[in-house]
Amino acid sequence: MEKIEVMHSTVDFYKEIKDSLTIYQFDTSMCGPPEPMVNAMVGLQLLDKNSQLIMINHQSPSGLFPKIEQDFNFIEERTKEGKVKITFTLKNSSPKSTNFLENSCNG
Repeated sequence: MEKIEVMHSTVDFYKEIKDSLTIYQFDTSMCGPPEPMVNAMVGLQLLDKNSQLIMINHQSPSGLFPKIEQDFNFIEERTKEGKVKITFTLKNSSPKSTNFLENSCNG
């Protein structure tokens, strides 16, 4: 995976292209609030119909899900290390109701 620069992120983001799918990934498992929410919100803005975002966190970001569920699908699974891996994809061609500015600031 290639490290990329993502504006307003507080952790490193990585990008990989497999077939025609672009995969973005970040790890906030060692971060406290509001960093996981902030990074998720900036990462979600990278998505289009041919990409997905993987978030690694120490726990389920349950406060995030209601804020984004109108526009994004998410699948949650446990890693063998006990962390939570959430894979996000865009439901439509672009987000319609997610307020990225409000959600990232109020985390």
